[in-house]
Amino acid sequence: MSEQNRWVSRSVAAMSMSAIKDMAMRSAAVEDAASLTWGLPSFRTPAPIREAVAQALETDIDIGKYALPDGLLALRRLVAKTHLEKTGIEVDPGREVMITAGNTEGLNTLLHVILDPGDEIILTDPGFPSHFQQIRLCGGVPIGWPMREDDGWSLNIDALSELITERTKGLILVSPSNPTGKIFTEQELRRIGEIALERDLLILLDDPYSSFTYENRERYFNLASVPEFAGHLVYLFTFSKAYAMSGWRLAYAIMPAWLKREVLKVHDATIICTPRISQVAGIAALSAEPAHIADFEATLAQRRKLICDRLDAISHVFSYVRPEGAYYVFPRILVEHRDSYDFAIKLLEEAKVTVTPGSAFGSAGEHHVRMAYCVDEATIETAFDRIEERYPA
Repeated sequence: MSEQNRWVSRSVAAMSMSAIKDMAMRSAAVEDAASLTWGLPSFRTPAPIREAVAQALETDIDIGKYALPDGLLALRRLVAKTHLEKTGIEVDPGREVMITAGNTEGLNTLLHVILDPGDEIILTDPGFPSHFQQIRLCGGVPIGWPMREDDGWSLNIDALSELITERTKGLILVSPSNPTGKIFTEQELRRIGEIALERDLLILLDDPYSSFTYENRERYFNLASVPEFAGHLVYLFTFSKAYAMSGWRLAYAIMPAWLKREVLKVHDATIICTPRISQVAGIAALSAEPAHIADFEATLAQRRKLICDRLDAISHVFSYVRPEGAYYVFPRILVEHRDSYDFAIKLLEEAKVTVTPGSAFGSAGEHHVRMAYCVDEATIETAFDRIEERYPA
């Protein structure tokens, strides 16, 4: 170990930068690159939220101060009300609601609470890269649960029990899924809940994308709406996507009271509190009817159609499963390539188009790339014009 590296822990030294952020940073260094790599919505934070915060900055003398570690009581009460409306489940804003600095911070805190070195967390493969990273950073072992591409990226429920060992603490679910856009069925989710009860596992339900399910709205099912699973489930909702508040770093988590007491220890030691100004924005967001969401979803539906049409026109380069929700598509690379990372780097260097290599999302993601269609239509068109030029039929 070098003199410099001896200061770096083994767990951090073994980590890699998130491929999503790595490619975004590489893209930023390329003039006029057309980037489809980052799941950053192009929408502006809705005006009622911005206006409420602007007013609070002038009138709220406490807006620049700490909040209590679990969040402003007014926001926690609104969260409890919103959760009841969404799921039919009543929760105590004092004992079961936690305000976090985004779902990433919320999940990181939870994983620090539940994992001892060598403990295991099951997550879908492909799955979100940061989940794999966070588990490892906490000393845990991520266990990939392969999804079935030949069946539209469905879950293999029969394989789940075989992945569970005496070291398994829980599993992470994202539906609609990142990166595949798959919406898991109610039957699948209920069976997962039953297995979690049988094997005493904790389900961490990460929900960034439930507002974007397009024509599949009736198929979306929230496992947090099942009362018997409440003691084995944490539901995490982020404002980043549905409210275009990614930079505000705001989310909430619903969890059993015993777990919240433990989570508060780590949250306080890590960040003290979620920024008060962001919580004021959250109060504004949950106090008003979210009329903007329908407009967001309609725009994303148009972009999904556009990107799928453009993929259909280059079927010699990619094959893909049409996404059911979220705002990603995860096509398989058909042209000659060494691996998905090499393909992504060359596409940026040779065509000035940025995508995320599929290997970042787990072993099942190799030979794929993730494309985000939350960007504006002009970026999608430019990217595919360049791909067509680079790989002519």
